[in-house]
Amino acid sequence: MNTRRFLLLLLAITVTADWEQFALAQSPTDAPPAPRVAPATSTIPTSLVPSYPRWARTYTRPSEKTKLQNYFLEAYGPYPIVVSAVGAGISQLKNAPPEWRQGAEGYGRRFGSDFGIAAVSTTTRYALAEALHEDTLYYRCACQGFFPRLTHSVLSTLISRRGEDGQRVLSFPALLAPYAGAMTAVYACYPSRYDYRDGFRIGNYSLLGYVGANVALEFFYNGPRSLLSRMHLTNAHAATVAGLSP
Repeated sequence: MNTRRFLLLLLAITVTADWEQFALAQSPTDAPPAPRVAPATSTIPTSLVPSYPRWARTYTRPSEKTKLQNYFLEAYGPYPIVVSAVGAGISQLKNAPPEWRQGAEGYGRRFGSDFGIAAVSTTTRYALAEALHEDTLYYRCACQGFFPRLTHSVLSTLISRRGEDGQRVLSFPALLAPYAGAMTAVYACYPSRYDYRDGFRIGNYSLLGYVGANVALEFFYNGPRSLLSRMHLTNAHAATVAGLSP
């Protein structure tokens, strides 16, 4: 009798232990790990994100071919020819310098001087910019409002983009180029009474001319369908896309 009770008790203990082992085997602690779920992130609906044009977000540096084409157009194209012709006409009316007198010969010397100043200035700016990895083009402002755009156009006269990311830097080529052209003209073709002071004076006028050209490029359409473009007088200093606002 005691032996039977002992065997029944041992069987109960064994069944209980086996049941506990089975239960533990099915518990979450030994279960295969649940797939990991990425933490929730806050997303903004696409309809709420402002849609800016591509040129307002990125900068693309012009290719060597584009820079070379722009150089020849800006230095020797129709635009500098017309600008030099107008400048020579104004100097002719003022009879400056008087040693060149009037007539076709005087006008020719004035035109040659103005065109030479523009060519040397442009060549100097492009050559130094290439050595310093600067972009010589003018980029219209992506900002709005008259005064922000005016400020951008004036400051861009002495500010250029450098490197692949288009970082804005003070442009020494843009600062030196007008005076290089003026000094070359003073000592190469102007009367002997002209010296470095006249070179600085003429260089100042050239620099102001760059400011005026940038303002015109900022506020007046210069695209392929513009009147100047149809007359083949597009200013090659202008980029085909706008730049980032300052």
